Amino acid sequence: MSIIEVKVPQLSESVSEATLIAWHKKVGDAVAEGENLVDVETDKVVLELPAAKSGVLAKIIKGDGEKVMSLESIALIDTEKMIVEKIAAEIPAAISPSVRKLAHELDVDAANLEGTGKSGRITKDDVLGAMEKVAAPQVSAPASSRVEQRVPMTRIRQRIAERLLQSQQNAAILTTFNEVNMQPVIDLRNRYKDAFEKKHGIKLGFSCFFIKAAVYALQKFPIVNASVDGTDIVYHGYFDIGVAIGSERGLTVPIIRDADQLSFADIERQIADFGARAKTGKLTLEELTGGTFSISNGGVFGSLLSTPIINPPQAAILGIHATKDRPVVENGQIVIRPMNYLAVSYDHRIIDGREAVQFLVAIKEALEFPGRVLLDL
Repeated sequence: MSIIEVKVPQLSESVSEATLIAWHKKVGDAVAEGENLVDVETDKVVLELPAAKSGVLAKIIKGDGEKVMSLESIALIDTEKMIVEKIAAEIPAAISPSVRKLAHELDVDAANLEGTGKSGRITKDDVLGAMEKVAAPQVSAPASSRVEQRVPMTRIRQRIAERLLQSQQNAAILTTFNEVNMQPVIDLRNRYKDAFEKKHGIKLGFSCFFIKAAVYALQKFPIVNASVDGTDIVYHGYFDIGVAIGSERGLTVPIIRDADQLSFADIERQIADFGARAKTGKLTLEELTGGTFSISNGGVFGSLLSTPIINPPQAAILGIHATKDRPVVENGQIVIRPMNYLAVSYDHRIIDGREAVQFLVAIKEALEFPGRVLLDL
């Protein structure tokens, strides 16, 4: 008998422990190399833990819901050669890791599903269809029924709550507002979006303009890019921009590293990749750790105005909102312009109101005169 340990992945320094959400195998089951054994949830992300070798799951040391530490042994796999040779016949490739994860999230038992995909594979539609059947009796319940359901917060949701409270309790948060005429950016984007997509293979969105404008302003006001460490102010000589992404799994803030050195196309690719992987919990701990400044775009959900909460230990966060046509006065005339309200929440312990206001004005200028950013003026 040849036994190997299944260990918790190396967690980042900022993550002290994790929780085993659900084992996808039971003792005695055959497992294939690379097959997901268990979902591991930290306060930042849900990780899949694949089998390092093919074999049979000999022992589960830590069960569903248990807390685990970095590199802790949680199971044993028997990799006996004679057993491994039988695994191909015992494990049909009936479900992909992403579909299995969806089934777990929706509380659908994938083992009882009949796959409609090629070679009997279970598809996303099979899982969603099963969920609809389970939910159907609830939909037809009498209107007078008063149903309550109590579910524990996920570790990610718990951590979000902790960090938001920590931010409000440990920082002197103020918010300043301004408005920006988005017409110059809209015109620039419309003029070049087709050529941009043809050359770079990615659509030209608005996010890259906001990120580049933020970097432009941060370079002018380094204190906004700083953080607080006890009684010290830490000035960062780099620009790692956190981009808040909301999904059914909760809020995540992956980091665009060295944003000042990236092209518009590089930024758009990273944002698209982050958005796709945030939905499936595929973001890594490294991608969610650090950051010197954050941007939250509530406008994608229709938000008109908000006061974003700082992501500690950062000192400020930019809130972007929905762009709407509004009447404004230009040269004594009332005209209609696509306007966007911007908000910067800042830690008044290290950032004065004057600096915060000027910082936001710099972002406004970079968006209303995008040539400044492109020409580094």
